[in-house]
Amino acid sequence: MATRGRLSVAGMDISSRSVFMVGGTSGIGLELARRFRAAGSTVVVGGRNTKVLAQLAAEGLGAVEIDVTDADSVARARDDVLKQRPDLDTVVTMAGITAPEDLRDPAHFATAQNIIGVNLLGTIRVIDAFTPHLLARGAGAIITVSSGIAFLPFPLMPTYGASKAAVHAYSEALRAQLAGTGVEVAELVPPAVATSLGSGNPNALPVDAYGAEVMELLAQDPTPREILVKGVLRHRWAERDRTYDDLVAQRSRALATLPGRTQD
Repeated sequence: MATRGRLSVAGMDISSRSVFMVGGTSGIGLELARRFRAAGSTVVVGGRNTKVLAQLAAEGLGAVEIDVTDADSVARARDDVLKQRPDLDTVVTMAGITAPEDLRDPAHFATAQNIIGVNLLGTIRVIDAFTPHLLARGAGAIITVSSGIAFLPFPLMPTYGASKAAVHAYSEALRAQLAGTGVEVAELVPPAVATSLGSGNPNALPVDAYGAEVMELLAQDPTPREILVKGVLRHRWAERDRTYDDLVAQRSRALATLPGRTQD
């Protein structure tokens, strides 16, 4: 499978990690949390849904309430997680939201603000909260989550794509700044997956199939810098493959679903 470079360390031993899965109460995050645990790792799931957190705790997973838009909540979650798992070595920043936007209507700004607040600023808050711990350990991993839409825009969801493109750029800078510290950075780049975020896409990958492929890639030696399943390669390499303009034009047809728009 094509990748854009490799981490400098041996493949991630998914059977012995101590993982905090932020945004793990549903979708891809929950799938990966359960897969890490099934492989033998210890997992703490973070999220806002207290009912689901209680259910996950009953399954034997760690559970911590966290709202990535609230700095105090992130700090409390960090303290709770490190109390439970002082050996924490892997942080996954999975929390994310999306929504369609009509850029002809300035009222979309509130939606854009919310998306940036969760997807980008929330990611940065979580990374900032745990980086000192990982640096003090001298080893560990941060796994960020961007999207195929970061590389191949879906015009119906402009701020979502922008937020994920920003997460990609931030991940690249973070990796450069942490070089030599023992703390590695990997970027998960999902295509459409059949979760609440991707449920409207008939081509979305089943979440279990996506989770299985991700875990195989994480365990590669060395672990890829970008976790690219087969289903996202056409997004990631659209510019290189000179398919970008045609694919964006195809994806722009979804704009006909906005109020007052028609299919061209």
